This record gives sequence, structure tokens and C-alpha cells, in this order.
Amino acid sequence: MTAVPCTGAAARFRAASWGFWLVLFAQQALDAFVRQAPWIIWVAYLLPLLIFLPGMLRDRLRSYVWLCFVVLLYFVRLVERLFAEPGALPPIVGTIAAVGLFTCAMLYVRKRGPQLRRAAAPAPGDTDG
Repeated sequence: MTAVPCTGAAARFRAASWGFWLVLFAQQALDAFVRQAPWIIWVAYLLPLLIFLPGMLRDRLRSYVWLCFVVLLYFVRLVERLFAEPGALPPIVGTIAAVGLFTCAMLYVRKRGPQLRRAAAPAPGDTDG
């Protein structure tokens, strides 16, 4: 099976998803570093994002869908920190990254799904028998 090229809005949403993923990952790593967190906290902060990395690299839409669910957990935690530390830059950046990642990943799945379905559909007039 040949790879289906990602074009148009889907390509832009995929690129934006990667950008927001990187910002959220860096923000979480920096937060753990600044707070001098033990290794188990580093794992708790970063592992949920790293779990979806192989699926994102392979362009698996299911990975993007589940990533959206996990990003909501980051969003809740970051909003709580915003209320606890009003005006602090790390939770502001993290919240913007979480909202951006959720939105772009969701729109990527919405735009990319039809491209993949069209490529998987048999051409009119093709028969196997």
C-alpha cells in the first residue's frame, strides 16, 4: 500500500499539531526542571505525551484522537495552576499549547480522514472477481 500524501488544510493542521506538541512537551519538561521534581514526576509529566509519538510519526488518526483526550488532562492541570499562580508565564504558555494542540489535532483528524478514506476506496468499475 502506498502512502497517501497529506495535502491542504490537513498538512497545515498536522504541522501546527507538531508545533503545539513540542511547546507543551518543552513546557512540561521545563516545569519539572524548575521545580526540581523527582524522576517519577518527570515520568508523570512527559510519558503521556511520549506514548503518542510513534502513532503521530506513522500518521495514525487514532493516536491523534486519543492525544486529544489526554491533552484535556494537561489543560485541567494547567488551568488549576493558573488560578493558583495568576500571571505565571509557564502555565499560560502550557494552557495555550494545550488548547492549540487539542484544536489542531482535532481538525487534522477531521480533514485527514476523508483523504485516507478516498484513497482506500476501490476505484469505480474495479471488481475482484
